[in-house]
Amino acid sequence: MIEARLAAHIRIEALKRLTQAAGGFATLLSRGDPVAGAILIVRTVRGGDNGVLEGISALDSGVAWQEIWSEDEGTIAAKGTLTEYLARRRSRDPDIWVIELDVANRAQFDAILGQLG
Repeated sequence: MIEARLAAHIRIEALKRLTQAAGGFATLLSRGDPVAGAILIVRTVRGGDNGVLEGISALDSGVAWQEIWSEDEGTIAAKGTLTEYLARRRSRDPDIWVIELDVANRAQFDAILGQLG
């Protein structure tokens, strides 16, 4: 049986509101398909600790967030800079959403994702 899941634009709005409620900033970098677009989250913790996470459908009908890019030398050498990586992803999938969440600390970021479910 296929279970209903939240539309992408609703998840994006929830991410914005949860981030703002936690005292952070959410910036929509690119708009995707309103219903079925995949979501990439650019994590920024006080201007550093950059990373990109992608929502993967979990077995319990939720979403598991997996880090797919990080700001370390090995990742940059393999996948390019953040800007290059996001440009490549958008060229392959124009329906993808990209939102940046800028928060005070990593625990706050993890709490936001935990509330999104």
